Amino acid sequence: MMAPPLPPVTFTDEPEHIGQLRDTIRRFVAQHAPRDARIQWDRDHRWPRDVYPELNKLGLTALTVPEAYGGAGQDLVAAIAVIEELAQVGPCLAGPYIHTAFYGGMNLSENGSAEQKAEFLPRLAKGELFFAYGLSEPDVGGDLASVTTRARLEGDEVIIDGVKRWCTGADWSNYIYTLVRSGPAEDRYRNLSFVLIPTNAPGVRMQDIHHANLRYTASQDVYFDSVRVPAVNIVGGPAMWNQGWKLLAGRALDVEKLEITAVAFGIARAALDEAWDYAQQRVQFGKAISQHQAIRHKLVVARTKLQAARHMLYHAAWLANEGRPCSAETSMAKLFVADVGVEIALACQQVIGSYALSDAFDIERHVRDLLGMPIVGGSSDMQKNNLASLWKL
Repeated sequence: MMAPPLPPVTFTDEPEHIGQLRDTIRRFVAQHAPRDARIQWDRDHRWPRDVYPELNKLGLTALTVPEAYGGAGQDLVAAIAVIEELAQVGPCLAGPYIHTAFYGGMNLSENGSAEQKAEFLPRLAKGELFFAYGLSEPDVGGDLASVTTRARLEGDEVIIDGVKRWCTGADWSNYIYTLVRSGPAEDRYRNLSFVLIPTNAPGVRMQDIHHANLRYTASQDVYFDSVRVPAVNIVGGPAMWNQGWKLLAGRALDVEKLEITAVAFGIARAALDEAWDYAQQRVQFGKAISQHQAIRHKLVVARTKLQAARHMLYHAAWLANEGRPCSAETSMAKLFVADVGVEIALACQQVIGSYALSDAFDIERHVRDLLGMPIVGGSSDMQKNNLASLWKL
């Protein structure tokens, strides 16, 4: 018997259209992402190129794009629910969805120029484009104001030189949403810009970085050797040259924290469902192990933590969707869900026991994926720093 459904995420019932979305996605993944295929995708560090176009027919990537550009109108709570449901089968579909709906659709809806919105958003709403992030560098992680990848204006072109690290999916994305140093380093926050760099531009070179978790793809080191792009590729248009920090610290960053949090929550939920079911099927000492106090206590505590995580995630998503201030709430959600997700994963691994170390169950992948969540997408320590600053501690 699977774990009972979690109660509503707020004091009101979940909107009917989101419940319908969840049902649709569950049917889709049951049909198109069978377990044997998921195991092979994970081993190959790839996502299913043949399945994703079928997913796009459901119109899910339109949930972050305004109606004026062919989207469904921004419904961030629904888009977060999509990630949660896709993550029930791991990152194989949730990952590429984020590259389209969030790295592309959300960022350009918030920060793009009128020309960029007109050019990119209709295609993003249809799921036809992928974006990757170019933020971190070999010597730059959380301190993004210290980036050293340089860009200069020459006439109506931007010329970029430098290297970016952990550009997940850059090898199959169409554009890299790249943070560059566009003026003297000593000015830090005042001389940063974002530039859309086509991945097929002359002077772009990549090298794979393989990682233990979120193996729907590899990440890349991306090298820019005098890469030239039109000045209209400055995110927000040429008027936003040297204004990149405003874009980085805005609403899009708050939502960025939520998308990876939704992945963590979805995987933690899948881990608990698997352990919950296993505990009722596995018999030791004459009874199901769910009847042994040590096991049932692990499951009860894990479920309680999962419900708390759900409240944190969807409260922050609701605030973001309403346009309310939510920098603290999104940081709290990322911090709490990432850390608690690890606790849930390890508890579920102990419930399943030795089988959890093999590919007999999905928990082996769930543990790998969740162990990385306090690191990726803004580490837990960075969230603590953010919160301390926001609260003027």
